[in-house]
Amino acid sequence: MDKPVIVTVDDDPGVSRGVARDLRRRYGHSYRIVRAESPAQGIEAVREMRLRGDDVAAVLADYRMPQMNGVEFLEQAMDLYPYARRILLTAYADTDAAIRAINVIDLDHYLLKPWDPPEEKFYPVIDAQLDSWQRAERLERPELRVVGARWSSPSYRVRDFLARNHVPYRWLLDEEPEGAQLIAALGGPGPALPLVVTADGTTLSAPGDAELATAVGLSTTPATDFYDLVVIGGGPGGLGAAVYGASEGLRTVLVEQHASGGQAGQSSRIENYLGFPDGVSGGQLADRARRQALKFGAELLTARTVTSLEARGQGRVVGFSDGGSIAAHAVILATGVTYRRLDAPGLDEFTGRGVFYGAALTEAPSCKGTDVYIVGAANSAGQAAVHLSGYASRVHLLVRGDDLGKSMSHYLVEQIAGIANIEVHTRTRVTAGEGGDHLERLTLEGPEGARTVDAEWLFVFIGAQPRTDWLGDAVERDARGFVVTGPDLLATGERPRDWPLRRQPYFLETSVPGVFAAGDVRAESIKRVASAVGEGAMAVSLVHRYLEKT
Repeated sequence: MDKPVIVTVDDDPGVSRGVARDLRRRYGHSYRIVRAESPAQGIEAVREMRLRGDDVAAVLADYRMPQMNGVEFLEQAMDLYPYARRILLTAYADTDAAIRAINVIDLDHYLLKPWDPPEEKFYPVIDAQLDSWQRAERLERPELRVVGARWSSPSYRVRDFLARNHVPYRWLLDEEPEGAQLIAALGGPGPALPLVVTADGTTLSAPGDAELATAVGLSTTPATDFYDLVVIGGGPGGLGAAVYGASEGLRTVLVEQHASGGQAGQSSRIENYLGFPDGVSGGQLADRARRQALKFGAELLTARTVTSLEARGQGRVVGFSDGGSIAAHAVILATGVTYRRLDAPGLDEFTGRGVFYGAALTEAPSCKGTDVYIVGAANSAGQAAVHLSGYASRVHLLVRGDDLGKSMSHYLVEQIAGIANIEVHTRTRVTAGEGGDHLERLTLEGPEGARTVDAEWLFVFIGAQPRTDWLGDAVERDARGFVVTGPDLLATGERPRDWPLRRQPYFLETSVPGVFAAGDVRAESIKRVASAVGEGAMAVSLVHRYLEKT
């Protein structure tokens, strides 16, 4: 089989030869390196590869070229090879153009010239891009198929589960010929939808998360019944704890109810996370962290619902909804938060049928050419507005306050102001929703009074409700349900109620020794991805301290 191709385009012959030389030195055994010294020559070469059926893994283009700059070249190359990784070579003075290209052509990375030594500044970037290309699903017809109704909450839940767990699938409407054929092949009155057909022909009718996870090869069963550390929740805090716990030699298992990434995993692009100047999607960040945890030996369980936590002697026992349990020396609670439901008549019945809590990235292509409404004023709402503006004819951002800047990062406020089809409505709220088999209309209350608008899409990003109801009285929580830790347990200057030890609780420790909390679930935490990851790492260091003194 022919080697995949890496294409490099630069009009400076010396630089062009240098780039090709560095690429061949590192990747020549696995990839064919094709060099072009003009955009026209590069486009001709890419077209010939397309005709021959060659596979292009990455395209590197210099920004400053005559007749056609690097962004314009990559945009044309993208039409021929949409899955190839796109890398822009720039001088320091061109970084603003490179950053703009991230949104214009979904640029994967930009590299500043020169990059000596390549072992430090060039190869790590190319390694990461080629790794992403190799793992991407490039087939036009994924083997896993999902058949369902267009406006169906169960169908949406299955698609969302697969997408957030990075399982490729092909979506078929039940009214389409192939979808109808798959349903008819089962005979009888017809299966409950959605219907999932796996690569080996196994059919699942309206599967739950656990059944679906098992069918697609996700791990759902613990390898043993006792660990050093159980991490509950697979958001940034939980993934950070799993990476640091496993890398430091703790037998670590992470338990996640739905999919790794948490709320952050639904973000279309996070641009202020340290170390990612090009930005990174929440899904990409979560996938990298998940693979990193697995590399260090952590065990990841998906589609397992934790329902109880109990201290038994020196052990901490975590119970599951199916009656099973696992135990550990220590537990880190990183269950994060969920968006609050919008309290407006008529909306609950349309959840998953036009009303979505969170970004619901699987629905973005279906929004093409329509008006989309978003409720919220924090970063998650802003990121969704920017992302959906690439599909919808107009995005309406509904904000209860009078200023986006009070709760949204400055860079996002500026981005939104620069996108023509995003309209911000301040002092506006949704008061009702109505429709037939899906959402069709919204009633909005704003400065000019009430009005009804046609609307099929409503995405809600309001409030932060902690996922802690299952804890009951196991650990101390505040009035809103957030887990109280460390110094906040000592409001009276004394030890916490029923605290059995002579020492005071560690900073992230709950009212139960050996049980820690990290990330958004913790009372008074900073609701940012970076702080959640940091708390996950800090919690592991406190687990070590706890184990040493136990």
